[in-house]
Amino acid sequence: MTTDIAFVSRYDLRIKLVQDVLKENTDLSETACQALAVRLLHTIDTVPERMR
Repeated sequence: MTTDIAFVSRYDLRIKLVQDVLKENTDLSETACQALAVRLLHTIDTVPERMR
């Protein structure tokens, strides 16, 4: 018996986390939440460490 294990990157997990928060707290569509999550994480990742 084989078990298929799907790899999920840490980045994808972060996107999903932000997307879920946006979905719970806004009236945005799933697609809009995903796009906004990508933009938010990109912005957070590009802020210098000392400013976070």
